[in-house]
Amino acid sequence: MFGFFKKEEGKEVEIKMPSFHESVNYMYQKVKEAGLSNVADRFEAMEKVRCKFCKEGVSCQLCSMGPCRITPQTPRGVCGIDAHGIVMRNLLIKANMGLAAYTYHCREAALTLLETAKGNTVYEIKDPSKIDLLAEVLEVDTSLPLEKKAEEVAKKVLESLSQNDYSVFVEKLAPESRKEVFRKLGIMPKGPMNELVDSVTRSMTNIDGDYITLALAALRNGVASAFGSLVPLEMIQDALYGTPEPHECQVDFGVLDPDYVNILPNGHEPFVGMALVKLAKDPKFQQMGKEAGAKGLKIVGSIETGQEMMARLNCDDVFAGLTSNWISLEYFLSTGAVDAFVMDMNCSLANLKEYADKYKFKLIAVSNIIGVPGAERLEYKPGNEEKIAEEIIKKAIENFKERKNAPKTDVSKFKQKAVVGFSAEAIVKALGGSLTPLLEVIKSGDIKGVVALVNCTSLANGPQDSMTVKIAKELIKRDILVIGAGCGNAGLQKAGLETMEAVDKYAGSKLAGVCKALGIPPVLSFGTCTDTGRIIMTVVAIANALGVDPSQLPVAVTAPEYMEQKAVIDGFSAVAMGLYTHVSPVPPVTGSDKVVKLLTEEVEGLTGGKIAVGDDPVEAANGIEAHILKKREELGI
Repeated sequence: MFGFFKKEEGKEVEIKMPSFHESVNYMYQKVKEAGLSNVADRFEAMEKVRCKFCKEGVSCQLCSMGPCRITPQTPRGVCGIDAHGIVMRNLLIKANMGLAAYTYHCREAALTLLETAKGNTVYEIKDPSKIDLLAEVLEVDTSLPLEKKAEEVAKKVLESLSQNDYSVFVEKLAPESRKEVFRKLGIMPKGPMNELVDSVTRSMTNIDGDYITLALAALRNGVASAFGSLVPLEMIQDALYGTPEPHECQVDFGVLDPDYVNILPNGHEPFVGMALVKLAKDPKFQQMGKEAGAKGLKIVGSIETGQEMMARLNCDDVFAGLTSNWISLEYFLSTGAVDAFVMDMNCSLANLKEYADKYKFKLIAVSNIIGVPGAERLEYKPGNEEKIAEEIIKKAIENFKERKNAPKTDVSKFKQKAVVGFSAEAIVKALGGSLTPLLEVIKSGDIKGVVALVNCTSLANGPQDSMTVKIAKELIKRDILVIGAGCGNAGLQKAGLETMEAVDKYAGSKLAGVCKALGIPPVLSFGTCTDTGRIIMTVVAIANALGVDPSQLPVAVTAPEYMEQKAVIDGFSAVAMGLYTHVSPVPPVTGSDKVVKLLTEEVEGLTGGKIAVGDDPVEAANGIEAHILKKREELGI
């Protein structure tokens, strides 16, 4: 298996190392000894039975006459579709799911803002400037009182998701040069929900079998996602919980102290997690935890919900920091230090009941779309967050009474600090209120360019986070600034790349000088995969400041361990914006030479962006650097 086994130095025996991180490898051995199913062993088992047709993207089971597999002897499915149509349609179906997930999250955020504006939630509007920005885009009267303005903004965002003519966010926020490209290609999108209706219908049997029109639909989805779903989503969350600002926090398994009642909000939506922190700061609940025999009550971030929270919250006596990303779930849950695992939308494994039973924690679903067998359900709706947060806290405290005497694994040594909470606003603030200093160091070559590392984490191209960490190190040593987001961001944090210590240890001399002058790490934590919209708006701001199209900038995107459907839609967003986009592992498209050529070559002549593939971090970094140097030369800098 590629990169999955390593030989322990000085020994002949091959030792399985499923992760780049020592904490995961340590707990993996404990899980193996306990005889529990886990993601590393399941991946290894599946490697023996994988279907080559599925890996190449040339299988289809949409209708009752299938499944169909394309071979030289069977070049068309029963419906008449060829390999190129099947491959691209399969990719579009994944893109549909990614757009749906982001749009779901945006809708939930807008509904939360609506109820907050009416005074029905425990939240408050912490950053009114984001309400003003949204009001300007949505043509809401900015002179209205804040609560009324927020209410109108929330309603308008909900309406925008279903716009039937065009997306107001694309129209108002995309650069004119990009909108010209979108219109020329026919990928100027409607509201995200209406694009989904069209794309899902298009993906059915006997409707669209043309790989070109299917690819254009995927690009249109990418534009709808970036501007129509992600931009309003993050603006709303900034409004409700504050726009991220740089601060130091703690990550890795050592943030779990078994002597405390530990509640882990997990997923991608911070709504319940933020309510839990608010209630956990109440001395009443801290006292309840102490009366149960604990030192107190802690909320510990998990996966992207944890990243959303950590970007906005200081690590303190209540909010402990972040455990890790999704591949680590079973391993940190097996430490015996968890009392409640609270699951919102995305990234909760279907087999967690066996871990909950063995390691004595509560498994609680707070999203109506989470279905983990054996989980209790306390469904979040805006306005009931205080009630369900209180119930979760009480359940966790009761659980501690049973857990406190159960076996535990000491993971206290696995703790890493990280500087988190970067945003476009934070960068501008660090630069003294203007993008000019950043533009100057890019022009001078002290920073060759900027790469957004927006990533899942995967075992398909090596140990967990290995490719992510290695490519980030390759880039920063070449004086290329890296922006981290997604599950891979936790990998970068745990590897120590988002610290000032990383400047001297890993950054090239010119980048190091810039980092020291500005007081920033060489890898900037931009948060989660939903921050793709935030990153794109940062790119737009830089392009606008230079008076060029985003495709002309010395910037690129890498997803060195892409895994699921949201990563697919993010890739199409980047390509639609004209950005060079590296992905690994190789997507399931190799069964169509035409689709491969379209995505890796021909699309560059249409949008200015393209896909590059490669599982070697040095070669991938070479390709990214070559692209950046080419763009610098074309700009004359």
